[in-house]
Amino acid sequence: MDAKLPPGPPLPKPVQAVLLARYWPHFIATCRRRYGKVFTLRMSMVPPMVYLADPADIKEVFAGDPGIFHAGEANSMLKGLLGDSSVLVVDDEVHADRRRLMLAPFKRNAVARQTTTMAEIAAANIATWPVGRDFPVAPRMSQITLEVILRTVIGASDPDRLAALRDVMPRLLRLGPFASLAIASPNLQRRLPWQPIRKRIEEADRLLFAEIADRRSDPGLAERTDVLAMLVRAADDDGRTMTDRELRDQLMTLLVAGHDTTATGLSWALERLTRHPAILDKAVRGAEASAAGDPAGDEYLDAVAKEALRIRPVVFDVGRVLTKPVDLAGYHLPAGVMVVPGIGLVHASAEQYPEPEMFDPDRMVGATLSPTTWLPFGGGNRRCLGATFAMVEMRVVLREILRRVELDTTTAPAERQRVRHVILEPHRGARIRVRAMRDVPVAAGVGKPACPADTA
Repeated sequence: MDAKLPPGPPLPKPVQAVLLARYWPHFIATCRRRYGKVFTLRMSMVPPMVYLADPADIKEVFAGDPGIFHAGEANSMLKGLLGDSSVLVVDDEVHADRRRLMLAPFKRNAVARQTTTMAEIAAANIATWPVGRDFPVAPRMSQITLEVILRTVIGASDPDRLAALRDVMPRLLRLGPFASLAIASPNLQRRLPWQPIRKRIEEADRLLFAEIADRRSDPGLAERTDVLAMLVRAADDDGRTMTDRELRDQLMTLLVAGHDTTATGLSWALERLTRHPAILDKAVRGAEASAAGDPAGDEYLDAVAKEALRIRPVVFDVGRVLTKPVDLAGYHLPAGVMVVPGIGLVHASAEQYPEPEMFDPDRMVGATLSPTTWLPFGGGNRRCLGATFAMVEMRVVLREILRRVELDTTTAPAERQRVRHVILEPHRGARIRVRAMRDVPVAAGVGKPACPADTA
């Protein structure tokens, strides 16, 4: 084993940090071409990052000892927003216990109970879309997925509190790079330039704690199906339930991780469909079949979502900080290094996907996807708890859109991937044009989610 770290760009650390923040996919893809399937980036304020593009190496990380491969430590810069007990920022037994408490609301049957609400929310939003002119659909997707979270996850029903959450959460989640410094370094929130961030977090906390208090005092708690109610009821083997603060941190995590990411995935799906007329026509037929209860329609809509997440991954990579030295990818990596499975690198590999630059949902129909070759939700014991929820939501929202509007296709160039925090969004907001509206009823029910095996 080579005791040295893998090769990587010799650029100064601040330059590499800027390139990653500004040109994330392009910079990483360039390094992959120049240095191979394993390479090292070095940036200020973070440990050396060893990128992995070989599914065999990624499998070792995902199957490795969680006590050695620390994902929570890699996500620690999110504590300023998510809180110290978020399932995303804790490790070891604390993470395992927290994840067990959170499993029930994201099981397949629990998600299926929410699909009618998802469809109603989507239909109401679609009815307000303009006809005959271009508009960015990403903000509309964000409205839909936020409303889904507020009503199915948090279970908010008080009109005033719902309105307040609709107002504060987008302002909290769409922070610019300067404002985001106060998330990575929470002490900055006490200083004048960043105090508005602190006030937004405090306002969101006030609303979330009010919802928690309502749920605890609800005499019908046992019958409620919203995620918050299920989390309030959840207890570990010793009978311990989550504290209000722990509940708040999980709700904030679900709002941040489950709202913006799904909205962005939906935006990319529409951006891709409107540039591929034959695929769009097939997706419309799939939506109509899905609404009629035909499982083949569900399968094709799932394939569209999977292929969109492959060709335009919302999150380009995931990290694990090593707590002990590890032999990996032909190197002896010391403790303290961050190993980074490259989601976008694997998804763009011709070894895994012939003609990877081609948007082709048919490649996903009936495919058995490996957790190390299709990994938009990460993997191992840290695979996204809400993966099933997100895939079902994407199917339901796509179904309602494709049934309710006639979309124009376009020959405009593909929208670029723009870096915003830790996600990659369409740089023009996924602009679309609605030719006409259709008057159709809300489709009730949904088949079982056709996503890979999920621990949730």
